[in-house]
Order: sequence, then C-alpha cells, then structure tokens
Amino acid sequence: MIRTATTAFAFAALMAGAAFAETYEVQMLNKGSDNARMVFEPAFVQAAPGDTIKFVATDKGHNAETVKGMIPEGAEKFGGKINHDFEVTLDVEGVYAVMCKPHYAMGMVMTIAVGDVDTPAGFLEGRVPKKAKERFQAQLDNL
Repeated sequence: MIRTATTAFAFAALMAGAAFAETYEVQMLNKGSDNARMVFEPAFVQAAPGDTIKFVATDKGHNAETVKGMIPEGAEKFGGKINHDFEVTLDVEGVYAVMCKPHYAMGMVMTIAVGDVDTPAGFLEGRVPKKAKERFQAQLDNL
C-alpha cells in the first residue's frame, strides 16, 4: 500500500512539473512589427528550465540554431532546418544566443534566458557580426 502511494505521489509530482512548463512561440520573419528586417519575434524570451521554444517558419528562408560558443556550459547546441518549424526544450539555466544562419550577418538573432541569470562575462566577445552584436546587446538589456 505504501509503495503504491509513494509511486503515485512521485508520478503526480512529475506530471505537475510538466503541466507548469510553458511553450513560447517565436516567429521567423522577413519584416517585424517594428518594420525591422530579418528578425525573430519576440527577439528575447525569459524562460524557466523545462520550457519549450517553438520556432515558426512564418516566412521562407529562415532557420534557428545556437551560435557556437554562446550557450551555457553543459547545454546542448540545437538547430532546425530552413523553412521548417522547430521545437526545443531547454533544461540548462543560462543565456542562449540563437541565429538564423543565412541572415546572421544581417542581425537575425535572438536571446533566450533560462532561469534567473545575468549576462555571462565575455558573452559578446569573439566573431559576432556588427549588426548581430547590436541586436544582441539590445536584447541583453532585458536581463
């Protein structure tokens, strides 16, 4: 009896955690609501561990993938195919830089902050195109 109750409680606790996870929808667009070109909308998402980000290929020619060296330690890189919707569930806390590979130099980037985090030291150092760096900096001001 106790074993059954313990198992049922553990299962209920596991399912309750999943029930509270959120899914954020991010559009991949040629032109945003503010008339900016080549954007993710929203460009910044504050998520909790276990939340899912759904990238929607609203306009053709876009993908979403992590920027090399700009994800939390211990996190796995991710990437979707061009012209395809893509979902990723993020469990590792930290700041994730995301780009559209074909439009990275044009500044098509977004930032996902998972958990209560600050901008990592040296996050924007390295080879980041000028327009992308400007947009990342504006997004990081949300932290």
